[in-house]
Amino acid sequence: MACLRCALAAVVLTILMRATRQQWPARTHWRAITLLSVLTVVAPFVLFNGAGLVLPSGYSAVLNATAPLFGVVAGAMFAQERLTMRKLVGCAVGLGGVALLVRLGPVEPDWRVVLAVLACVTASASYGFGAILMKRATMAHQPLPASAAVHIAGALVLLLPAAVAAPSVVVRTDALIALAVLGTFTSGFMYLISMRLMREIPASAATSSAFLIPMFGVTWGGLFLGEPFTAGMIPGVALVLLACALVTGFNPFRLFAQGMR
Repeated sequence: MACLRCALAAVVLTILMRATRQQWPARTHWRAITLLSVLTVVAPFVLFNGAGLVLPSGYSAVLNATAPLFGVVAGAMFAQERLTMRKLVGCAVGLGGVALLVRLGPVEPDWRVVLAVLACVTASASYGFGAILMKRATMAHQPLPASAAVHIAGALVLLLPAAVAAPSVVVRTDALIALAVLGTFTSGFMYLISMRLMREIPASAATSSAFLIPMFGVTWGGLFLGEPFTAGMIPGVALVLLACALVTGFNPFRLFAQGMR
């Protein structure tokens, strides 16, 4: 699924690139592009796919919201942002939120659930650290060719594992439609939009859109998949969002007040 998703995105982005007559990144840059692909495409796609076999989509959505937290930590490690006490407290609060979500949510915690949660957190960390490399890539390349190259590299990295897994695949129409949407829109066009944003704003600000993921993930999971949202999930969700606000300095009330002026 991850390989096909990358391949579909690569096709869409390559067509757009050819239509706008843009050039591929130089061959010397493809090693760095492949690393960017592993962090922002290959690892998250595979890890979230695996977790999706165990966890409700709402869980994955909440855990995905920790990506900005890891993005700020990565920024501090690469000397692009300062890691303050507030941000360290935010990290601790975020870990507590994840633990509460697992413990109090509707899914009975066992070793498979714990591994799936770790997979989601690792995927979010990969997104967060990859955002730093994505920001650097936008300074060296045009967003469209870079986005196409990232997904071509991802498809090639995943090609052998996908070939090994292919005999066990069960093809269903609804799954193919979902895959087409994922590859075309959420991978192809959305990755391009993200790279364009990265050229204008800091990486931590660009990843802050992940704050909206829990709301939509839980909502769509309930509407389309019949997944329950219990009161026990609320403390975990609240702590994860609070952690991200602490780490990134995001304050929705301040933005609202500025908008009212």
